[in-house]
Amino acid sequence: MAIYELRTYALRVGVMKEAIGYYNELGWPALKEGGFDKKLIGYFIADTGTINSLVHMWKFDDDSDRRAHYDALFQFDDFMAFAAKFRPLVMTQEVQLLTESPWGPHP
Repeated sequence: MAIYELRTYALRVGVMKEAIGYYNELGWPALKEGGFDKKLIGYFIADTGTINSLVHMWKFDDDSDRRAHYDALFQFDDFMAFAAKFRPLVMTQEVQLLTESPWGPHP
C-alpha cells in the first residue's frame, strides 16, 4: 500500500530567503541529479498557520521503499553538503506518514 510522507520544517524567523537560496543552489539540484525527485509530490511554503515553514510531500510504494530512499539519499554527498548548510536554519521538523483514503482522487 502506498504511503505519503508529509514533512514540515519550521525555520527560524528571518532565514526563509537563505533557505530558499540553499534549496535553489544546492538542495534541488542534488535531489534531481541523484534521481531522488521521482517520489516527490511537491514543495510548498506556508503562508498561514505555522509561517516560516517549508512543507514537502512524498509518495512511496511502502515503508521499505521510503527507508531505501532515505538510506540512499543520506549517502549522497551533494545532498549532504546541502543538508549541512540547511539544518542550522531549522527549529523543528515534523514528519507525518499518511495512507490514502478509500474515496476521492489520489496523486
